[in-house]
Amino acid sequence: MAGLTLYGYYRSSCSARLRIALDLKDIVYKSVYVDLNNGEQFKDEYVLKNPSRSVPTLMIDDTWAIPQSMAALAYLEEAYSNSTPLLPGDAKSRADVRTLTDIIAIDIQQPTNDRVIKRAESLGADQMEWSQFFTETGLKAFETVVSKTAGKYCCGDMITLADVCLVPALWNAEKFGVPLELFPTICRVYAVLKDHPSFKKSHWQQQPDCPEELR
Repeated sequence: MAGLTLYGYYRSSCSARLRIALDLKDIVYKSVYVDLNNGEQFKDEYVLKNPSRSVPTLMIDDTWAIPQSMAALAYLEEAYSNSTPLLPGDAKSRADVRTLTDIIAIDIQQPTNDRVIKRAESLGADQMEWSQFFTETGLKAFETVVSKTAGKYCCGDMITLADVCLVPALWNAEKFGVPLELFPTICRVYAVLKDHPSFKKSHWQQQPDCPEELR
Protein backbone atom coordinates (compact mmCIF):
# COMPACT_ATOMS: atom_id res chain seq x y z
CA MET A 1 0.00 0.00 0.00
CA ALA A 2 0.92 3.65 -0.30
CA GLY A 3 3.17 5.30 2.24
CA LEU A 4 1.16 7.81 4.26
CA THR A 5 2.33 10.94 6.04
CA LEU A 6 -0.03 12.95 8.24
CA TYR A 7 0.78 16.61 8.69
CA GLY A 8 -1.10 17.77 11.76
CA TYR A 9 -1.22 19.76 14.97
CA TYR A 10 -1.94 18.41 18.43
CA ARG A 11 -4.91 20.71 19.16
CA SER A 12 -6.53 20.50 15.72
CA SER A 13 -9.83 18.60 15.83
CA CYS A 14 -9.53 17.94 12.10
CA SER A 15 -6.11 16.36 12.61
CA ALA A 16 -7.57 14.26 15.40
CA ARG A 17 -10.19 12.84 13.02
CA LEU A 18 -7.42 11.42 10.88
CA ARG A 19 -5.44 10.12 13.85
CA ILE A 20 -8.49 8.27 15.16
CA ALA A 21 -9.46 6.81 11.78
CA LEU A 22 -5.92 5.68 10.97
CA ASP A 23 -5.65 3.95 14.33
CA LEU A 24 -9.07 2.30 14.07
CA LYS A 25 -8.10 0.97 10.66
CA ASP A 26 -4.65 -0.08 11.90
CA ILE A 27 -2.95 1.83 9.07
CA VAL A 28 0.74 2.61 9.43
CA TYR A 29 1.67 6.24 8.80
CA LYS A 30 4.32 8.83 9.60
CA SER A 31 3.51 11.98 11.56
CA VAL A 32 4.87 15.44 10.79
CA TYR A 33 3.93 18.23 13.18
CA VAL A 34 2.94 21.66 11.90
CA ASP A 35 3.23 24.33 14.60
CA LEU A 36 0.30 26.65 13.93
CA ASN A 37 1.36 28.99 16.72
CA ASN A 38 4.63 29.66 14.91
CA GLY A 39 2.99 30.05 11.52
CA GLU A 40 4.49 26.95 9.94
CA GLN A 41 1.28 26.51 7.93
CA PHE A 42 2.21 29.65 5.98
CA LYS A 43 5.64 28.47 4.87
CA ASP A 44 5.97 28.07 1.10
CA GLU A 45 6.92 24.41 1.33
CA TYR A 46 3.77 23.60 3.28
CA VAL A 47 1.47 25.80 1.18
CA LEU A 48 2.47 23.69 -1.84
CA LYS A 49 0.93 20.74 -0.02
CA ASN A 50 -2.04 22.59 1.45
CA PRO A 51 -3.10 25.81 -0.31
CA SER A 52 -5.68 26.43 2.43
CA ARG A 53 -2.79 26.84 4.89
CA SER A 54 -4.47 24.55 7.35
CA VAL A 55 -4.10 21.12 8.91
CA PRO A 56 -4.31 18.27 8.41
CA THR A 57 -2.72 17.24 5.15
CA LEU A 58 -2.53 13.57 4.25
CA MET A 59 0.35 12.88 1.86
CA ILE A 60 0.31 9.76 -0.28
CA ASP A 61 3.78 8.45 -1.19
CA ASP A 62 5.13 12.00 -0.69
CA THR A 63 3.76 12.88 -4.14
CA TRP A 64 0.04 13.54 -3.73
CA ALA A 65 -1.67 15.59 -1.04
CA ILE A 66 -5.19 15.46 0.35
CA PRO A 67 -5.46 18.83 2.15
CA GLN A 68 -8.94 18.42 3.67
CA SER A 69 -9.81 16.05 6.51
CA MET A 70 -13.18 14.86 5.20
CA ALA A 71 -11.71 14.07 1.78
CA ALA A 72 -8.87 12.22 3.50
CA LEU A 73 -11.34 10.18 5.57
CA ALA A 74 -13.22 9.25 2.40
CA TYR A 75 -9.94 8.23 0.76
CA LEU A 76 -9.03 5.95 3.67
CA GLU A 77 -12.47 4.34 3.55
CA GLU A 78 -12.18 3.63 -0.17
CA ALA A 79 -8.47 2.87 -0.55
CA TYR A 80 -8.30 0.62 2.51
CA SER A 81 -11.53 -1.27 1.97
CA ASN A 82 -10.15 -4.38 3.66
CA SER A 83 -9.58 -2.51 6.92
CA THR A 84 -12.15 -1.80 9.63
CA PRO A 85 -15.08 -0.02 7.90
CA LEU A 86 -16.21 3.33 9.25
CA LEU A 87 -19.32 3.57 7.10
CA PRO A 88 -22.32 1.21 7.39
CA GLY A 89 -23.30 -1.04 4.53
CA ASP A 90 -26.73 0.37 3.70
CA ALA A 91 -27.51 3.66 1.98
CA LYS A 92 -29.82 5.03 4.69
CA SER A 93 -27.33 4.49 7.49
CA ARG A 94 -24.53 5.97 5.39
CA ALA A 95 -26.66 9.06 4.84
CA ASP A 96 -27.25 9.31 8.60
CA VAL A 97 -23.50 9.13 9.23
CA ARG A 98 -22.79 11.79 6.60
CA THR A 99 -25.49 14.06 8.04
CA LEU A 100 -23.82 13.88 11.43
CA THR A 101 -20.31 14.41 10.06
CA ASP A 102 -21.51 17.42 8.09
CA ILE A 103 -22.98 18.98 11.22
CA ILE A 104 -19.58 18.70 12.89
CA ALA A 105 -17.51 19.75 9.88
CA ILE A 106 -19.74 22.59 8.66
CA ASP A 107 -21.91 23.83 11.52
CA ILE A 108 -19.33 23.55 14.31
CA GLN A 109 -15.77 23.31 13.05
CA GLN A 110 -15.91 25.96 10.34
CA PRO A 111 -17.10 28.92 12.45
CA THR A 112 -14.87 27.88 15.38
CA ASN A 113 -11.74 27.54 13.27
CA ASP A 114 -8.88 29.64 14.67
CA ARG A 115 -8.70 31.76 11.52
CA VAL A 116 -12.42 32.56 11.69
CA ILE A 117 -12.31 33.25 15.41
CA LYS A 118 -9.38 35.65 15.03
CA ARG A 119 -11.20 37.52 12.26
CA ALA A 120 -14.38 37.71 14.33
CA GLU A 121 -12.39 38.95 17.31
CA SER A 122 -10.80 41.67 15.16
CA LEU A 123 -14.35 42.87 14.39
CA GLY A 124 -15.28 43.05 18.06
CA ALA A 125 -16.62 39.58 18.84
CA ASP A 126 -15.78 37.88 22.12
CA GLN A 127 -13.76 34.77 21.25
CA MET A 128 -15.24 32.53 23.94
CA GLU A 129 -18.85 33.62 23.39
CA TRP A 130 -18.44 33.12 19.64
CA SER A 131 -17.03 29.61 20.07
CA GLN A 132 -19.60 28.62 22.66
CA PHE A 133 -22.50 29.81 20.51
CA PHE A 134 -21.57 27.91 17.37
CA THR A 135 -20.47 24.80 19.24
CA GLU A 136 -23.64 24.65 21.32
CA THR A 137 -25.88 25.38 18.33
CA GLY A 138 -24.21 22.63 16.31
CA LEU A 139 -24.38 20.12 19.13
CA LYS A 140 -28.11 20.81 19.52
CA ALA A 141 -28.60 19.85 15.88
CA PHE A 142 -26.36 16.81 16.30
CA GLU A 143 -28.28 15.71 19.41
CA THR A 144 -31.60 15.92 17.54
CA VAL A 145 -30.33 13.63 14.77
CA VAL A 146 -28.25 11.26 16.88
CA SER A 147 -31.10 10.64 19.32
CA LYS A 148 -32.81 8.84 16.42
CA THR A 149 -29.80 6.95 15.08
CA ALA A 150 -27.73 6.00 18.12
CA GLY A 151 -27.16 2.56 19.49
CA LYS A 152 -23.99 2.01 21.45
CA TYR A 153 -22.38 4.61 19.18
CA CYS A 154 -23.69 7.46 17.04
CA CYS A 155 -25.18 5.22 14.37
CA GLY A 156 -26.08 1.84 15.74
CA ASP A 157 -23.50 -0.42 17.31
CA MET A 158 -20.50 0.13 15.05
CA ILE A 159 -18.02 2.96 15.27
CA THR A 160 -18.45 5.20 12.24
CA LEU A 161 -17.10 8.44 10.86
CA ALA A 162 -19.79 10.20 12.92
CA ASP A 163 -18.02 9.08 16.10
CA VAL A 164 -14.61 9.89 14.62
CA CYS A 165 -15.73 13.48 13.99
CA LEU A 166 -17.81 13.93 17.15
CA VAL A 167 -15.22 13.19 19.81
CA PRO A 168 -12.61 15.80 18.77
CA ALA A 169 -15.44 18.35 18.56
CA LEU A 170 -16.32 17.48 22.15
CA TRP A 171 -12.72 17.99 23.23
CA ASN A 172 -13.06 21.51 21.87
CA ALA A 173 -16.49 21.93 23.46
CA GLU A 174 -14.93 21.15 26.84
CA LYS A 175 -12.24 23.75 26.12
CA PHE A 176 -14.94 26.32 25.33
CA GLY A 177 -16.93 25.51 28.47
CA VAL A 178 -20.01 24.20 26.67
CA PRO A 179 -22.25 22.27 29.12
CA LEU A 180 -22.34 18.81 27.54
CA GLU A 181 -25.02 17.64 29.96
CA LEU A 182 -27.49 19.48 27.72
CA PHE A 183 -27.03 16.65 25.20
CA PRO A 184 -27.90 13.30 26.82
CA THR A 185 -27.43 11.06 23.78
CA ILE A 186 -24.11 12.67 22.92
CA CYS A 187 -22.97 12.27 26.53
CA ARG A 188 -23.95 8.59 26.57
CA VAL A 189 -22.00 7.87 23.39
CA TYR A 190 -19.05 9.98 24.52
CA ALA A 191 -18.83 8.08 27.79
CA VAL A 192 -18.16 4.90 25.80
CA LEU A 193 -15.91 6.37 23.13
CA LYS A 194 -13.55 8.38 25.31
CA ASP A 195 -12.26 5.16 26.90
CA HIS A 196 -11.78 3.39 23.56
CA PRO A 197 -8.04 2.81 22.90
CA SER A 198 -8.00 4.56 19.50
CA PHE A 199 -9.70 7.66 20.88
CA LYS A 200 -7.53 7.75 24.01
CA LYS A 201 -4.36 7.37 21.93
CA SER A 202 -5.49 10.17 19.60
CA HIS A 203 -6.36 12.67 22.33
CA TRP A 204 -4.58 15.98 21.90
CA GLN A 205 -2.80 15.63 25.24
CA GLN A 206 -1.19 12.38 24.07
CA GLN A 207 0.47 13.90 21.00
CA PRO A 208 4.26 14.39 20.87
CA ASP A 209 3.87 18.03 19.84
CA CYS A 210 1.63 18.85 22.81
CA PRO A 211 3.57 21.12 25.21
CA GLU A 212 4.66 19.28 28.33
CA GLU A 213 2.79 21.68 30.62
CA LEU A 214 -0.53 20.80 28.96
CA ARG A 215 -0.23 17.03 29.23
